Amino acid sequence: MTNNHNSEIVAFIDKLAETGSNYRMDEMESLYTDDLGFLVLTPEGGITRISKSEMFAEFRARRDSGEEPLSTEKRILHIEEQGDDATAILYRRMSQKAVAAFYELRLKRIQGEWKVAGETVVPWPDLATVSGFLPPRER
Repeated sequence: MTNNHNSEIVAFIDKLAETGSNYRMDEMESLYTDDLGFLVLTPEGGITRISKSEMFAEFRARRDSGEEPLSTEKRILHIEEQGDDATAILYRRMSQKAVAAFYELRLKRIQGEWKVAGETVVPWPDLATVSGFLPPRER
């Protein structure tokens, strides 16, 4: 399968993973919109919304405590563009100690630069159990 992803968006995603994984906070600031919504599936099956300031506080605390950089491991599975908006679906693993995740990045092009307007993160599914989302046809 050949992926003809927009090279500008691919480069942005590469920069995003490299910058965030190395806790480069000043650079991270310019990669996200101010109203970023970071949505995470909870163990109870709900969704928690984390603000940009909350997410950045966690990354800053990790950096300041001397945590090792995160892994940049990722696979871009799909990118869909609609004008100045784009959605990217990724496989992402931040560490061998962390579970892999399914990431949805909601991107906006603002003054010619891509930024993350939102992220949704859920655990990576067991691919052996993945089937269609609709029940089988009966007729």
